[in-house]
Amino acid sequence: MYHGALITSLEVRQDEDGSRSVVGRFPYNKTAVLSDGGRKGRPRKEKFAPHAFQYRVGDPEAEIHFLVGHDFGKPLASKLSDTLKLEDTEEALSFEARITPEVAATQHAKDALALIGAGLAVGLSPGFRLPPERAVEDAEEIEREPDNPDQGQNGAIIRTVKAALLFELSVVTKPAFEESQVEARRWSPCVAVPRKRPAVWRWR
Repeated sequence: MYHGALITSLEVRQDEDGSRSVVGRFPYNKTAVLSDGGRKGRPRKEKFAPHAFQYRVGDPEAEIHFLVGHDFGKPLASKLSDTLKLEDTEEALSFEARITPEVAATQHAKDALALIGAGLAVGLSPGFRLPPERAVEDAEEIEREPDNPDQGQNGAIIRTVKAALLFELSVVTKPAFEESQVEARRWSPCVAVPRKRPAVWRWR
């Protein structure tokens, strides 16, 4: 599974019944630097095209979780339990996750909320896979930007993810993408990679 990440601004609030809500957005068409290329390689960058996650977001039977650190043993909310609401637009994938009192009482939720409240957990990261080529032939696009340092371009290899199978969104500590609007608030029941990729490739 692949992971992308973005910087967030989080605030924790508690309702009278002990539940919380977390709202935020993962922006499209924003470029993250995944690697500076080291001494001899080329920088690698990545961005997501609009509606890149629509396939599973729009499937009423597809489960998507809200997790701590990409750990399915540390769930906070989920789509099929009706505690994770998702909205896919041209600008971003927006979400609202309700953390129920029972979940908020678990140790992993307490730890996550404490880190968010302290400003230490500042990342939102989607966990996804690319669909097989037989299903979506152009799920990703690889290009090289020009060598133009005056315009902030340095010949990086850029991967644009055009279609991805979203399985989870996670709170993480070290993000890559720099644009987002995320906060935890009171709940009112309310890059490029080559074609031959390793089996697991993480970035946060």
